[in-house]
Amino acid sequence: MDVIELLESAALLTPEATATPDDLTAHDIWDLLAHDDWETALNLLEDHADAPPPPLAFWERLATAAQELHLEAGTAWCHWRAAETRNGMIRADLTLGARGAPIPGRGTLRPLWDIGNRSPTGAPAVDIAGLWVEHTPTLAPGERATVRLVPLTPARWTHVRPGQRITLHEGRPALATALVTEVHLRTA
Repeated sequence: MDVIELLESAALLTPEATATPDDLTAHDIWDLLAHDDWETALNLLEDHADAPPPPLAFWERLATAAQELHLEAGTAWCHWRAAETRNGMIRADLTLGARGAPIPGRGTLRPLWDIGNRSPTGAPAVDIAGLWVEHTPTLAPGERATVRLVPLTPARWTHVRPGQRITLHEGRPALATALVTEVHLRTA
């Protein structure tokens, strides 16, 4: 399948029946594709509204198209959104503490999180979640940003709620604290 076919098929997943005049529709994407503006079409689809959330196939097709267009950031974002669709997503306001270097913001870091779980002995247990920093490629020590987390094991995160504080660990002490603002986990 070539890039134009991928973008066309992804555009068909945009629900026109529920679109308002300001919403992105398949017609808008087709118009861009007819004028060979593939990158703009891909960027608009990447920014697709989340109500209702697009299916996994939407993000997989966009990731393939971005990869074929050699758009590294777009490819990473679409793969990330596919992971969110599979496992769910938690958004939080994170403040990074002392660390020797900035943390990468494009979903490559999978740190340990203390989310309140306990081991069989009653000691704190940590859980893994991928980390995407919104609107910036890195987050330096002392900086604050909105982050998106994709839990490795979503079932262990079901008790996490907005307003809860969680901590990021790369050892002791905790590296960062985050205030949960949204939780959208897969229930099945």
